[in-house]
Amino acid sequence: MNDMYFTEEHDAFRQSFKDFLQKEVKPHIEKWEETGTIDRFIWKKFGEMGYFGLNTPEAYGGLNLDIFYTIIFLEELQKIDSGGFAAAMWAHAYLAMTHVTKEGDERIKSEYLTASVEGDKIGCLCISEPFGGSDVAGMRTTAIKKGDTYVINGSKTFITNGIYSDYLVVAAKTNLEDKHKGMSIFIVDRDTPGISASKLNKLGWRASDTAEIAFDNVVIPAENLMGEEGKGFPYIMQHFALERLIMAVNAHARAEYALDYAIQYMSERQAFGKNLNEFQALRHKVAEMAADVEMHKEFNYSIAKRLDKGQYVVKEASMAKMVSTKMADSVIYDCLQMLGGYGYMEDYPMARLFRDSRLGPIGGGTSEILKEIVAKMVIDKKDYKPAT
Repeated sequence: MNDMYFTEEHDAFRQSFKDFLQKEVKPHIEKWEETGTIDRFIWKKFGEMGYFGLNTPEAYGGLNLDIFYTIIFLEELQKIDSGGFAAAMWAHAYLAMTHVTKEGDERIKSEYLTASVEGDKIGCLCISEPFGGSDVAGMRTTAIKKGDTYVINGSKTFITNGIYSDYLVVAAKTNLEDKHKGMSIFIVDRDTPGISASKLNKLGWRASDTAEIAFDNVVIPAENLMGEEGKGFPYIMQHFALERLIMAVNAHARAEYALDYAIQYMSERQAFGKNLNEFQALRHKVAEMAADVEMHKEFNYSIAKRLDKGQYVVKEASMAKMVSTKMADSVIYDCLQMLGGYGYMEDYPMARLFRDSRLGPIGGGTSEILKEIVAKMVIDKKDYKPAT
């Protein structure tokens, strides 16, 4: 136990969550990876156990726990051989639900947040666009107000839970003249006429349903606006800090899992009359990887603690995602090498880990974009501010 961050209660939660994943999730992973569809029953089981409400206010069925319960949730999800399943769970709980919690009014929270905590409604966050990628300010999807409604037109892509979700949190331009202040956030029911979605065929994250979504004259009530009109961009930027920290934590957790697996394999595999863990070259490589994982993990934990205290950590979270995802790819690559031919076989977890990990430097803001954000803050002294 790292008692700087985790208490005995945290450790008890970690063990109970591990047990839950092994019993309720692990037996179904291969099926979900094969079909690209996660059965609905598991969402309800997560809800019944309170796992979707770890950081949600108690008034809406949540537990309102500190961020290190979330850290445990993320870390253990990375260790069940499916980055796609993990992504579906955390994208619901920490992307879609975060906007509902922070920007939704009482009606929206009562209708969507409680059901999300209970696993009865699944959410997705729709920001990225086919022609925009990481350029959030260059968004083309529009939401034009007409009387007491908004009419949405445009498209989104790379949307996790984009096929099977029940509601969509959608960013769209409400003022076409203003690049940054003309964006707003809406909540949209899946069955609203004019919405269509197609599943994307991915390199990794096979269990999750990633989609391209089209909005063709989708009419929604004006009351489905979340927060203030025109403040969508700062809302998105503010929550990106959490998303980037999530992806950094995911990265150090999957790297740690890969390394633990490789170490166990080396203790059992023999070559030239001795175990692999007796060869100096391999031992020293393990030492380097273990140091990398530990240093990134400690940095990520420190950022989590600051975020939990209410500090605005956009710079640090951007740094964390940028370096942790690169580290994870490197560690998993080397761990796969240590398994030799078996690392290349789908019967072992390393091949899938290798594919799933590659999304890390891309999703939630590419490493190239994050470098420019960090450069602006470090070199140009740009001071990003939270939404007010």
